[in-house]
Amino acid sequence: MILKVLGSSGAEFPGCNLPAFLIDGKVLLDGGTIGLALAETEQWNVRHILVTHAHLDHIRGIPFLADNILVRKRRHSITLYGLKDTLSAIRENLLNDRIWPDFTKIKVSRDPVIKMERISPARPIRIGRYTVTAHKVSHTIPAVGYIVRDDRKRVLLYTGDTGPTDSIWKTSGKLNTVIAEVSFPNRMEELARKTGHLTPRLLMAELRKIRNYPEKVFVTHPKPQYVAQIRRELARGADLQAELLQEGKEYEI
Repeated sequence: MILKVLGSSGAEFPGCNLPAFLIDGKVLLDGGTIGLALAETEQWNVRHILVTHAHLDHIRGIPFLADNILVRKRRHSITLYGLKDTLSAIRENLLNDRIWPDFTKIKVSRDPVIKMERISPARPIRIGRYTVTAHKVSHTIPAVGYIVRDDRKRVLLYTGDTGPTDSIWKTSGKLNTVIAEVSFPNRMEELARKTGHLTPRLLMAELRKIRNYPEKVFVTHPKPQYVAQIRRELARGADLQAELLQEGKEYEI
């Protein structure tokens, strides 16, 4: 399983892209950044987007990908997976023919450009050669993280945006890689908890909930203003052994 980081920032600044992670060139975890990081031909390979929640920084690239498909008249359809609340929010507040065209109704072949598929927490679904299980996490709106297993039994856990939570950490079996969010430094723990995010100290507490500690731990979603401080605090956690993801880099899971 090869993971390409299209974006992993907790806010948008020059050189800081919003969260999106491409698995084997085909499946996206979140869609905050797509067209800004993928060449046109690479965009046509994306068929599935696993959306953690409906906040704009995790879905912003999706409407522009749909527009690129339509403009090129590609016989191409993308499926968005998410909670009922997440998909409803995207349909009602984004793809509503006011903010952006409703690409769930616009077709370039027999199928609409965007299809939506509701997922239920703790119920695995099959996407190509991957088994994907969503788990509820603790954020300010309904949100999930995802556990992705490929046919080689490589396992990736992605928290999406979350504060302290439980369900997603109770998975049995080996975790090869964890991508967890850390938005704020330790001194801002009160704000992190209030907004449904983590600090390095809170992440350490979360990882102690895992039965089988992962081979690798990567951190996403830092606020750019605090990246240096978060990096220092992660380095001080000897038991943590976590590193910040680098945008544009590919990682083997």
